[in-house]
Amino acid sequence: MSEVGKITFTPLGGGQEIGANSYLLGLDGHRILLDCGVHPKKEGVEALPDFSLLDRPPDAVFISHGHVDHCGGLPRLLKLFPNTTSYATAATVRIMDRMLHNSVAVMKILVQERGIRDYPLYSHDDVDQAIDQTVGMPYDEPFVLQEAGETSSTLHHAGHVLGGASVLLRAQGHTLFYTGDICAADQELLSGRTVLDPSVGIDTLVIESTYGADAEADESRYDEEIARFSKGVTAVLERGGVALVPSFALGRTQEVLNIIARLQETGRIPEAPVLSSGLGRAIYEVYRRFPDYLRSDANLRPLRQFGRVGDVWNVKKVRALLRRPAIIVATSGMMVENTPSALIAQEMVRDPRHGIFFVGYLDPDSLGFRLLNAQPGVALRFQLGKSPVGVALEDIQWFCFSAHAPRQALRDIVNRLQPRKNVVFVHGDQEAVGWMYDNAGNGCRRFAPATGETVTLGD
Repeated sequence: MSEVGKITFTPLGGGQEIGANSYLLGLDGHRILLDCGVHPKKEGVEALPDFSLLDRPPDAVFISHGHVDHCGGLPRLLKLFPNTTSYATAATVRIMDRMLHNSVAVMKILVQERGIRDYPLYSHDDVDQAIDQTVGMPYDEPFVLQEAGETSSTLHHAGHVLGGASVLLRAQGHTLFYTGDICAADQELLSGRTVLDPSVGIDTLVIESTYGADAEADESRYDEEIARFSKGVTAVLERGGVALVPSFALGRTQEVLNIIARLQETGRIPEAPVLSSGLGRAIYEVYRRFPDYLRSDANLRPLRQFGRVGDVWNVKKVRALLRRPAIIVATSGMMVENTPSALIAQEMVRDPRHGIFFVGYLDPDSLGFRLLNAQPGVALRFQLGKSPVGVALEDIQWFCFSAHAPRQALRDIVNRLQPRKNVVFVHGDQEAVGWMYDNAGNGCRRFAPATGETVTLGD
């Protein structure tokens, strides 16, 4: 696959899907990889980006942020190409350290639980090596990629999670801007993305499309969602129940814990114990190490303010948790089977006193999505190898606290930046990418490549 003399773009994953997000950019004869994740709905080597499309090492890799669908394949990539350097913000490097070591531990468990022969895809030593080969860079300071023919790059605050970055690349005759995952609005702890000045002169814009098919997200307002959330949690606590908030370990957990703390401090939610689970607590400590990445007015409470959930595999302990009013923030955000949120919900759904409140993206194939849309009395399986449990709980709600920009905000970004040549839509299912393709553009060429499909962006 030669790209000397032209500019090409190939998704190794994440083309017309949200999965093993990884995009190969051929730029002035050099190769730069944008992200290197694993697919959350696939297992073993099939969860990795399609590395067979790489017939030689990338000259450099950029990791936009620490969610595993963007960084979880990096240790495997660097085992294949050990002399490759990757770049991310300093906060993302520290987050990846926690997330990737956790991934190794989870893969070892899956070997025992499901007999997945490919796992683990890499070892703890491989993670350490990948972290050592990732250079932590500051925001807004251009630097030159010596390994990529003097291509220059700048990382810009993306507003998604701590350390999340959009990537600006300048090669001779072409400027490309990769948004990564972005949030345009302020959150509890993080400000919205840095607004890039259109005078930068973008030739190609590569933009996420996560909520392209979701008209409801366009209508949501943060303050209104907070008000709905506080009302819902209050109702659960006042009837003696427990409010479970499934949350992603990175980003949602830290945001939601501090939202709850603020609501309790201002009397909008009754006083009750607030508990959180393992990896989310580890990432919380990284947030504390990087206060300069947070909003200037952010109030990041001490982690000791929030209790630990404890052993969710012990049914007696879970049932003990549910005897008194409490708020539990637990992974995973989509309630994947066998995770803390699923194991707690397995007991909760038997009792209508409780409530379950989802606060982020739910894949249509996830347990969380099925539970949110379940009819009363339906039986769902929360733990692999166990019998389905009948759902008596009716107070199951979704709140738009997502850190992904809604589709109108994405369209505004395209219109504001006015890319001169191309806009490429990635990181969305076919319906979402299709809406963006049809409704976001300024007359330039538009692309929505599938995984493995190469498009030419310029000569």
